[in-house]
Amino acid sequence: MGVGVINQGTIMTTVVRHLRRMAIAATALATLAAASTASAEDRRVRIINETNHTIVRFYGSNAGTTSWEEDILGDDVLRPGQSVMINFDDGTGYCKFDFKAEFDDGDEVIKSGVDVCEISSFRFTD
Repeated sequence: MGVGVINQGTIMTTVVRHLRRMAIAATALATLAAASTASAEDRRVRIINETNHTIVRFYGSNAGTTSWEEDILGDDVLRPGQSVMINFDDGTGYCKFDFKAEFDDGDEVIKSGVDVCEISSFRFTD
């Protein structure tokens, strides 16, 4: 029975090749994890009315769009001191939204570029 000769150069080349593949795979996984974390951001924001007037309509649209879309409150209103939790996840992955509140006295307040991925509440104040 003969004794086999181990070629250390071949073993090292094979090990290095496997290590490179593992590093590439790890980088790819890290990139995918970061992308899924960004798209899975929590976009729920509590809208709080701290004014003396009722919010009769509220809009939240992707920053930079030309349309306010529909009134998020629908038939509801947000009286002074009340709040509502709104999920701004519209499937686009955007975090920046423009807010518009219309009040019962005819006033309106617009706040542009609100990062709904970074905040958990937004207050309207007098």
